Amino acid sequence: EDEQIVAEIMGRRFFPDLIAYKTWEGFHFAGHEIRITEATDFYGAVVWPSALVLCYFLETNSKQCNLVDKNVIEIGAGTGLVSIVASLLGAFVTATDLPELLGNLQYNILQNTKQKCKHQPCVKELSWGIDLEKNFPRSSCHFDYIMAADVVYHHPFLDELLLTFDHLCKNDTVILWAMKFRLENENQFVDRFQTLFDLEMVSNFPSLNIALYKAMRKGRMKA
Repeated sequence: EDEQIVAEIMGRRFFPDLIAYKTWEGFHFAGHEIRITEATDFYGAVVWPSALVLCYFLETNSKQCNLVDKNVIEIGAGTGLVSIVASLLGAFVTATDLPELLGNLQYNILQNTKQKCKHQPCVKELSWGIDLEKNFPRSSCHFDYIMAADVVYHHPFLDELLLTFDHLCKNDTVILWAMKFRLENENQFVDRFQTLFDLEMVSNFPSLNIALYKAMRKGRMKA
């Protein structure tokens, strides 16, 4: 079953027939052809398989996870694929990442959502753990969903990542988080994450070493 679903997920990706002046990859999600321009000089500007897993979940669980008119923030949005799919499914999306990635992120989102979405998504800088209250004040920022794909890997900002999840998450916020397990860092982060949040594994794909989690603030997990 794992291999069958993984084949379906990876089958959503396609490549241009002809060489174009800009390198792009194509994806089929939410009834649209999505073209993503990548920048190979940044880790965050490449589409990783965890993003495809999360997009597939959003599309195939649109009744259980109805995004229409929901307020969604993606952290570590990278190329913007997850944000684009969430937008096409009717959400109002804020796609965030580091300042050096925002140009490519904005380009991809505009190219794939303009005049196609109920709510035009916005792009905003978010450096984990920095100026969170200033840029995302708790009093006025309420997100129904926080989405993240492959944000935990070998980098020194795991404390700041956990702080960011904690700041953005209200009692009724749902976190949807796809993660590829590579090193011990991932397991340690999951343990620390569970001190603040109830964590439920929604899907597991051993052939990809990717798990998809749903989380809510401690004591608030709904059946």
